[in-house]
Amino acid sequence: MNLPLSTAVAERLDWLSHTGSTNDDLVERATGPDAAAWPDLSVVATDTQTRGRGRLGREWIAPAGKCLAASVLLRQKIGAGSAVPADNLGWLPLMAGAAMTRVVRSLIEGEVGHATDVHHRPVTSLKWPNDVLVDGRKVSGILSELVPDVGVVVGAGLNISLEEHELPVPTATSLTLAGVSHASLDSALAGYIITLSRLYRDFVRYDGDAIESGLHATVTALCGTLGAPVLAELPGGEVVSGIAREIDECGRLGIDRDSDGWRVVVAAGDITHLKV
Repeated sequence: MNLPLSTAVAERLDWLSHTGSTNDDLVERATGPDAAAWPDLSVVATDTQTRGRGRLGREWIAPAGKCLAASVLLRQKIGAGSAVPADNLGWLPLMAGAAMTRVVRSLIEGEVGHATDVHHRPVTSLKWPNDVLVDGRKVSGILSELVPDVGVVVGAGLNISLEEHELPVPTATSLTLAGVSHASLDSALAGYIITLSRLYRDFVRYDGDAIESGLHATVTALCGTLGAPVLAELPGGEVVSGIAREIDECGRLGIDRDSDGWRVVVAAGDITHLKV
């Protein structure tokens, strides 16, 4: 596939006609005998992924040629004494989600800006920790994977041209369904690479400090979870319902619990936005 915009802005970009998982492919490349040829912010991408994974081990499968799957290598060392402390790893999926939210919003707003009869302007927002929503329906998801002694691989899936009958679940959507009549995979990928790279470089420049780098403010401004009633299913099985109030300095979500008003800090969990 010809991707002039994306090729121009990526440190290295390998486009695959099809693959099982772009995350697996990039991990293999970043740890293999040719690992030195894969610099920070290298990308593997495809529009046909057959064994994609979401959070909590869920499958992410889509019709061939209808979605973008892209994995980006973040090679900065993670852990004590390194550029990004291990405690701040939670910001990486939020960072990728914020980058994708900006890209989706710009594509939709560009389409709306050319429309002559606009009755509804779709609302694009980031759902903590790693989904992008358009009018409450998921258009993109993020999966980050730690690669020991290498860094982190951040995978992103974006529904480009799925029609209603092709959606994996009723709560999903696509750029086409959101009104982007000529969704360009190349422009979406290039925009994502540019935006993620800027956020990431600022984050690393400030040694993984989300507040000083401005990442905290960016994510907070884009996050539709904040202020919403939510249900959080935590890894240990506990279920918390309440109002999402803040994202702390480590990227964790603070929820004021309905039962007693106590603020529960969630580092990982399945979040459902509840209808008011």
